[in-house]
Amino acid sequence: MLKRTYLMACSLMLVIVTLAQPVWADTSGKTKHPIVLVHGLSGFDSALADYFYGVNNALSSVGALDVYTPQLTGYESSEVRGEQLLSYLEELSAVTGAEKFNLIGHSQGGLDARYVASVRPNLIASVTSVGSPHFGSETADVIKDSPLESVTLGIGNAVGAFLAAFTNDDQQSNAMGSLEALNSVDAAVFNSKYPEGLRQGACRVTPTYNAGSWWWPNWVADYSVNDGDHQVNGVSYYSWTGTYNPAFDSNVLDLADGLLSVTYWTISEANDGLVGRCSTHLGKVIRDDYTMNHADEINGMFGLRGLWSTNPLQLYKAHAQRLKAAGL
Repeated sequence: MLKRTYLMACSLMLVIVTLAQPVWADTSGKTKHPIVLVHGLSGFDSALADYFYGVNNALSSVGALDVYTPQLTGYESSEVRGEQLLSYLEELSAVTGAEKFNLIGHSQGGLDARYVASVRPNLIASVTSVGSPHFGSETADVIKDSPLESVTLGIGNAVGAFLAAFTNDDQQSNAMGSLEALNSVDAAVFNSKYPEGLRQGACRVTPTYNAGSWWWPNWVADYSVNDGDHQVNGVSYYSWTGTYNPAFDSNVLDLADGLLSVTYWTISEANDGLVGRCSTHLGKVIRDDYTMNHADEINGMFGLRGLWSTNPLQLYKAHAQRLKAAGL
């Protein structure tokens, strides 16, 4: 009887000690510098909508708790939006004491981030672009100087007016500014002023090599052939994007697929529905062919995406871990 009581007491103590052990939080993505998510064209955050849907929570799950999402004008040139972002960062630095920031910009947000890093590199630790048209978008080229231009600008300005009321931002409606930022001709002008981190030379087809053996091959894609400089003026540069096939990688419930499956055909190379693969190369190219459309890259449309598409939240978590590993 005493032996049984003793064993039961020992078992109870073991359970208590086990339960009392601290649960260690995941800090694998706790970056040295705060992360700032920069939205793209027409982007906004409010109590009713989140441009980077679920990304904040995903980042916090790996310890990246200092994450900020500024509200920039939805429709403007990248220099105008870049100046707004710069002002925001200067104020944020004064309030938080942060000396540098890791910028992650989607679409036009990647261009805005490049602008700030070029004019104020001492304020930026890294720039990461996601689906950004650094060399312009063929969709914007089709629209510019075509009969569609006036219609598109009218729609853009109407949406901008709605966003202005929705976000209390009276500077939303300048669709022409965004169109000039995103076409290939004006992108080349922008790049001549702010060339840091861009791919030099022609875009190359991604080669593969066998990282295994002849009897157990492991074919790995070498995305580095389209890298730009990894670091310029103390700023580290990264990029990734998606490509997809509307016929196989769409979700019938995703309204964005309806538009992107049309604009997809205006681009002559693999693309995410708005931006071609070759246009997105900046710094270290992590990958330029994840199975995602332009909205999937920010987990848009409340996370709806194709059955075989890449989970974008995992990419943001992995990147926070990458930044931490780099001391950023």
